[in-house]
This record gives sequence, C-alpha cells and structure tokens, in this order.
Amino acid sequence: MQLETKKYLYDIQQAAARIAEFTAEKKFEDYRNNRMLRAAVERQFEIIGEALSQLARLDEVLAERISGHRRIIAFRNILIHGYADVDDRLGWDVVQGKLPVLRREIEALLAGD
Repeated sequence: MQLETKKYLYDIQQAAARIAEFTAEKKFEDYRNNRMLRAAVERQFEIIGEALSQLARLDEVLAERISGHRRIIAFRNILIHGYADVDDRLGWDVVQGKLPVLRREIEALLAGD
C-alpha cells in the first residue's frame, strides 16, 4: 500500500475516532441541542469525506472496499457546500449506524486485511 494511501486511511481513522469521542455517552437530544457538538461532528465528517474522495482518486479499488464510500463523499459535499440544512436526525443516524462500520473497515485496511 502506498504511503499516501495510508495517510488518507489514517486521516479517516482519526476523524472517525474524534466523532466517537465527541459523541460518547451522548443521546440524540444532546446532539440536537448542542450546536458546537454538531459543528464538531460535521467537521470531522467533512475530513472523512475529503480523505475518501482523495483516496478514491488515488486507488479506486481500495476505496470500493469501504461500504458506501460514494455516499460518504456525497455527504461531505452537502456539508461543505451547504446545499441544504442537514437534518440533525440524519447526522445522528450516521454517527450511530454507519460510523462503527466505517471504523472497522478502516482498521482492517490499515492492518492489511
């Protein structure tokens, strides 16, 4: 695996870990009522999406091993460009449902599986 490829995977890993840290022991109401928390989480999703976009340009085969990588990139584009207000429920659902899968897949790729 190329060094640059590993860098993007590491960036994704670190941003995902930050989201998990920021949202640990939080409930949806905490997330919905805390603008700073939402902004912090959304920023980390932007980082994940950008790193994944760059990874896909560099190694599309590897990017394909990440579930929903195109949807992640699209989510980043929505956040960055402000196409619409992001529904708080959608953001929270991604944190709760999709983030654990992403973290496992990135860990496996970094471990060389």
